[in-house]
Amino acid sequence: MLHRPSNYHLYRIGHHLPLENGARPRKLLVLYGSQTGTAQDAAQRIWREAKARGFTCRITALNDYPVANLIHQPLVVFVCSTTGDGDPPDNMKVFWRFIFRKHLPANSLAQTTYAVLGLGDSSYEKFNFVAKKLSKRISQLGACSLLPLGLADEQHELGSDAVIDPWLLQFWDRILENVPLDEQTRLTKYDALLPASYRLHYVDSAITVKESGNRECETFSNTRSQSPPFLASMISNERVTVEDHFQDVRLIKFDISNSGLKFRAGGVVLIQPCNLPPMVEEFCSLLQLDPNKLFILEQNYEELPLPELPRPCSLHYLLEHVLDISRVPRRSFFQLLSRISCHTDEQERLMELSEPTGLDDLYSYCNRPRRTTLEVLHDFPHTAAGLPIDYLFDLIPVIQPRAFSIASSPLVFPDELHILVAVVGYKTKLFRPRRGLCSSWLASMDPTKGTDPVHIPLRLRSGSFSFPNGPTPIIMVGPGTGVVPFRAALQERRAQNKTENVLFFGCRNSLADFHFQREWEEAVNRGFLKIFTAFSRDQEQKVYVQHKLRENSKVIWELLSKKEACFYIAGNAHQMPNDVLDALRKVVENEGGLSKDEARQVVSGLQDSKRLQQETWS
Repeated sequence: MLHRPSNYHLYRIGHHLPLENGARPRKLLVLYGSQTGTAQDAAQRIWREAKARGFTCRITALNDYPVANLIHQPLVVFVCSTTGDGDPPDNMKVFWRFIFRKHLPANSLAQTTYAVLGLGDSSYEKFNFVAKKLSKRISQLGACSLLPLGLADEQHELGSDAVIDPWLLQFWDRILENVPLDEQTRLTKYDALLPASYRLHYVDSAITVKESGNRECETFSNTRSQSPPFLASMISNERVTVEDHFQDVRLIKFDISNSGLKFRAGGVVLIQPCNLPPMVEEFCSLLQLDPNKLFILEQNYEELPLPELPRPCSLHYLLEHVLDISRVPRRSFFQLLSRISCHTDEQERLMELSEPTGLDDLYSYCNRPRRTTLEVLHDFPHTAAGLPIDYLFDLIPVIQPRAFSIASSPLVFPDELHILVAVVGYKTKLFRPRRGLCSSWLASMDPTKGTDPVHIPLRLRSGSFSFPNGPTPIIMVGPGTGVVPFRAALQERRAQNKTENVLFFGCRNSLADFHFQREWEEAVNRGFLKIFTAFSRDQEQKVYVQHKLRENSKVIWELLSKKEACFYIAGNAHQMPNDVLDALRKVVENEGGLSKDEARQVVSGLQDSKRLQQETWS
């Protein structure tokens, strides 16, 4: 019987590879699955650190990598986030289906050493579920783990970097034990400034800015990986909360006639927002850029594919439609900016904010007040004014599409698509109020003004919810805007004459933010709905949906135990889902006459059988 050496994972990296010019090759593959860009940012950090250490390194989204080639890779790092109710991100779903095929041989990846870094949020019940499941599956296929699974938590008081930093230190220590650096690389500082990922090559063109802009919008939407979005005209943009309520919530309706878009209740629409014009003007002024200049984007590294941009593209278009200048920058932003800066005082401050020992300082300066990239650059004006334009893509991530649950059913509104948008706005210690990019952009549009229609590019994807096809009863818990997918479900079920529907809805005030009140009342009067409401601020003692669940435990238990009802939870992931699950377990325990452990097992069984589903967001 053969015995593996104790450092077999390192042994394989360094010794099963052929020699190249008398030295062991340093090769690394970085694969990521990212929904909002966080995992992609971490993957790009690993790629930059690998390049600084002299590694030949490829980086790509999991769906874009020929998965059969994994068998030839000696060292692979997987960086992935978790979405929805323990689901993989969209750009790794094809890979996910392949890697879990039952017929794959158990020794498929016997020549591969791997590491997995998960990025998640512990306020979700299935914290880092994708990373955990992927690591287990890769091991089942014969691969050898380089180091323990990294589980970064966005809820950590210092953010994900509190886990990523020590994990990466251990990662490089383990690799370099057996694949040592050559002399030249050892003499080079790891924090040396690498060339930018891309070059912005300015061009002269007879194309006017206006003409270029029109053509760019068409080109940018037509990416390699997706069909072009449908340009839907906005029908209405109506505020549904009272004017003096603290939150502005909008019911927005789109015309999708002749679009060919097909969806059911539980579907999700993706909307690609833009930066508002004043922000673009401010950014150009700060960096002393001419927004009308045209450029062609060129590669500096073969392993980094070019982003889909028009050729040529204007700086104005790049800043309005592509780069997310309003987001809160990550630590990698400060690390790179500190290497670029030529101003001594500003460089020292940037280095303080980018060091692992400065996480507390960074959190207080940037994360807690939600300081934007644009505002940070205002605080470092000399660095901003001298910023090489080529580094924009390394510093600032691209704008990610925002996902909204669809609030309407095509069985009732065949030519329309509705969404409910809570306009994000709040105050911090900074002078300017904080505003959400997409919600503020949507709220700024008024289809009743002007002669030209307001067009918004829409794409569809499946959501976390699947509602029963038959007459199975459903119990829905959706406080606030979490009620959105249930409006679509109830419209669909009413059209299909399915009458056993129970809704638990919660909001602050019955007169301020009782979303879709008239529709619920009509459904109740027609016998299609039972609704239990929790208005938390309408009385001295706060009442939430979990309290209403316990008050109506007999109704819930009757439907679950005798009619095999499905149970759905939608809303903010901070505390509500766990409180609702605790209340549900209590209902099962009391009404079913079970112990706490037995009740927990029953609820877990509902989750495993998909009779209990969640769609939450932070």
